[in-house]
Amino acid sequence: MAAQKGRDMLLKIGDGGAPEVFTTVAGVRARTISLNAKTADVTDADSAGRWRELLAGAGVKSASVSGQGVFRDAASDARIREAFFAQEARRWRLTVPDFGVLEGPFLVSALEYAGEHEGEASFAMTLSSAGEIGFTAAA
Repeated sequence: MAAQKGRDMLLKIGDGGAPEVFTTVAGVRARTISLNAKTADVTDADSAGRWRELLAGAGVKSASVSGQGVFRDAASDARIREAFFAQEARRWRLTVPDFGVLEGPFLVSALEYAGEHEGEASFAMTLSSAGEIGFTAAA
């Protein structure tokens, strides 16, 4: 796999309609996607060689996304702000080139605004999965 441009990672929020229409979140300059699966330890006195044993498929899966950047328009700023204050699980679509697409409900669990005296206003946010996240591998 060749090196990929970070700017090609896309973060989109759904409009809640049927069918769902996704809009790219404005100016996200840095993004991190974390996928996690907790384990269920079932080790007991009869475990072979006293090695830890894990129960397959029993752990809780989660995903989180962090991003920071600038809003390019008031509409995208408003959609994220509304999602945060309502604490509603909105559908998000996360595209990672040559990897695939993650899609499902996320809560905006952190939202920060900042600004430099001689620069643009910026934001940072964290999304936390709030239900089943689907994955479609890149073709």
